Amino acid sequence: MKIRIAAHAAKGACFLIGLVVLLLAASWLFMPKNNHKAFGFTDEEMLAGGILGERENSINVLVVGDSEAYSSISPMQMWEEHGFSAYLCSTSAQPLYDSYRYLRQAFTHQSPRVVILETNAIFRTYKLRDYVLSRAKVLFSVLRYHDRWKSLSANDFGGTAHYTWTDDLKGFRFHSKSVPADARQYMKPTDAVQEIPLLNRACLAEMIALCEENGAQLVLVSTPSTLNWNYARHNSIAALAKEHGLPYLDLNTMQEEIPIDWKNDTRDRGDHLNYSGAVKVTRYLGRYLKEQYGLPDNRDAADYAAWNESLQHYRNTVTRG
Repeated sequence: MKIRIAAHAAKGACFLIGLVVLLLAASWLFMPKNNHKAFGFTDEEMLAGGILGERENSINVLVVGDSEAYSSISPMQMWEEHGFSAYLCSTSAQPLYDSYRYLRQAFTHQSPRVVILETNAIFRTYKLRDYVLSRAKVLFSVLRYHDRWKSLSANDFGGTAHYTWTDDLKGFRFHSKSVPADARQYMKPTDAVQEIPLLNRACLAEMIALCEENGAQLVLVSTPSTLNWNYARHNSIAALAKEHGLPYLDLNTMQEEIPIDWKNDTRDRGDHLNYSGAVKVTRYLGRYLKEQYGLPDNRDAADYAAWNESLQHYRNTVTRG
């Protein structure tokens, strides 16, 4: 009986080992070898993954989070005003497990001094199975890119990844439209504390550890939004930041420093900022990062010449409106 059980266990172990080897081989084959859409990246992955096309260890500040981040923080404005390099790995409705994934991916090529997490994602709920599946997709990318069998080329069978695309706006999404918000109840004081989902607490702990391992300072930032932010959320994140010893900037509480005009500085009734609102947020945040973390001025550095070219594209985008 014992021999039979041992034989079954051995067969099971061999099957699992074989399955893992097969998944790893398929993951290597199906992983996009470039970060263009034609190689399997979605539009969102392409914009957030544009950091992969940047020169290795050239990014000073990395931002993760959802659309609140990419609507409020402009890396090219920071470059123009202060000369340090920042990149937004932000996507629409980004769950925190994807923030972790983009952060982990970026650390394979970059060594930012500062990582900003836009805090709206901390309250976005999801199911345990989504969290587990996300981790499985990190280990076995074939689970994420299985549809690529339709477009496999000879390079996929023998080539290595070589990322060539990057975004001139560095992940920022430009919007000039203005739709006024009703801000009468915005940031009404309260002692209430909004609960943070347990899975998000676990994921945030992993992000903190990942930043520590890579020598980056994690900073929590709440960008202005009348629809997504309130004092109950502020109280919750303030307590979380204190618990973990993290810097926390709630830009919703800084009306004097960042005079957001909710009649003109939002594109969708207070959900997201537009360009004029982003300029105000970025001006404050850029100064804060420069002063607090002594970030370098790279504007005259030869190996950052492409950033000055991107700045011209950014200016053209703003001019066209």
